[in-house]
Amino acid sequence: FSSNEGLLGETPGAGELLERLREQEEKRKQKRVKTKMTGILFGTGIGPGDPELMTLKAVRLIRENDTIAVPGEKPEESIAYQIAVQAVPELTEKELVAIPMPMTKNAKELEENHRRGAEKIEELLDAGKNVVFLTLGDPTVYSTYLYVHRRVLEDGYDARIVSGVTSFCAAAASLSEGLVENSEELHVIPASYQIEDALELSGTKVLMKAGKKMPAVKQFLKEKNCRAVMIENCGMDTEQKYFSAEEIPDQASYYSLIIVKEKRKK
Repeated sequence: FSSNEGLLGETPGAGELLERLREQEEKRKQKRVKTKMTGILFGTGIGPGDPELMTLKAVRLIRENDTIAVPGEKPEESIAYQIAVQAVPELTEKELVAIPMPMTKNAKELEENHRRGAEKIEELLDAGKNVVFLTLGDPTVYSTYLYVHRRVLEDGYDARIVSGVTSFCAAAASLSEGLVENSEELHVIPASYQIEDALELSGTKVLMKAGKKMPAVKQFLKEKNCRAVMIENCGMDTEQKYFSAEEIPDQASYYSLIIVKEKRKK
């Protein structure tokens, strides 16, 4: 055979091969979405800590489905499981799937863990199983579940988000404190990152996950002369409340939330 005919002449170039592979993968994705045999992923918010704050929908999904994904190495030891099982005792009879989510800011390590988590869930979906992924608070607010959710969607599966009560709303209620009134602004800020500029914003600031940087956070609050209240482990048996920056301890749990409000005008 010459280079212009037969096998050599019919061999596609690298660009064409890549395009064919992309088309094949797209068809596989579309097929997975359409097939009734593929399961559905439900990213389910279970609220901040009080099992009575779990929604009726969250309870129903846990009861109706046999496969429950839980963040962490050991599902039974996770906070999410311990909250949910109080509202749904039959959770102990379900198939529990551990999805490790180590707390790190290393981008490469995070990416790898999110990939593994998504792949593990996709194997279950391919087996026709619905998967209920438990996550604290609401899945749309600083939830590690979102990274897995996005990957699963991109791979062509059906993934849905089920809202839960947010930690800052539950904390404000527990403190008998409104979050915002009239034209006030509300800012939700991860306190584990830089917060100096955020504290200059007008309105109410919610500082989430402040535990590891509590001494620095307290110092900023004192310097700005802010009116701050903190709730630790909201809705749990270990819940603690602090009504000023001075009262807040230097050592606090990861599930610590601070509400910062402007000084009341006399």
